[in-house]
Formats: sequence, C-alpha cells, structure tokens
Amino acid sequence: MTDHVLVPVDGSPLSFDALRHAFREFPDASITVLHVIDLFDPGYGTAADTTYEPMLGSEEWYAQVEDHSEGILDDASQLAADYDREVETVSEIGDPGRIVVDYATEEPIDHVVMGTHGRPDAERTLFGSVADVVVRRAPVPVTLVR
Repeated sequence: MTDHVLVPVDGSPLSFDALRHAFREFPDASITVLHVIDLFDPGYGTAADTTYEPMLGSEEWYAQVEDHSEGILDDASQLAADYDREVETVSEIGDPGRIVVDYATEEPIDHVVMGTHGRPDAERTLFGSVADVVVRRAPVPVTLVR
C-alpha cells in the first residue's frame, strides 16, 4: 500500500497534472509537494550571467527566488484544497534530479509521481532529463505523467 507520495513540481501545467494524478490515484496517501530551485535554470540566472539583476547569490536574489518558489507551492496547496486534500510543501535548492532522488531516499516516501515535458531527443541529450534521473535512481516506484 502506498502511504506517502512525493510530487515534484516546477510550476508547469504538467507538474500540476502530476499532482492531480496523485490525488486521484492515491486518495488515502499523504502527499508531499517538492519544488527544487535549480540554480542553472535560465529563469533564475546563472553564475555566468553577470547582467542578471539582482546578482545571483545576493540577498535580494534569494528573496526573489524564495518568493517564486513559495508562489508555486501556494498554487499546489490551492489545488489540494480544490480536491479537499492537504499537502506538505517543501522547497530545496540544487540539482532537481538529485534532490528528488535524495528526498525519496531519506524520507518515508513510497512512490514518486512527476510530470515529464517530453523534450526532443537532441535537447534531452544535451541537457538531460530530471525524469530520466529520477526513474533510474529513485529507490521507489515512479509514475511519469505526460
């Protein structure tokens, strides 16, 4: 029996589709929603991007990133309320694939449900896929929603 489901979200419609799927498929399970702030995501600026305002790593930058993450997790909590459910929300900074696998390993997680963007092969080859990393390394079953 699945008691605790981890649903990583990135704010995309597919990630929220994965959360809806988890609500439907695991009606009695506790659900943790995890948002990982990827420092190499162009949306957050990169170490090589010196024109990004505020500067990567500054207090103002961290405040903006945390606000953005909080907004995504608030949206997830609102979606949970629409399903008459409650979720635990967690925000981490780091490599998304590694953080999801580490969280599923270190916490009492029974299943991971996540969206996959279905990127073209060339892009996936160049940048990798968070879903690929999680499917290959997670210690629990993984359901991909596309």
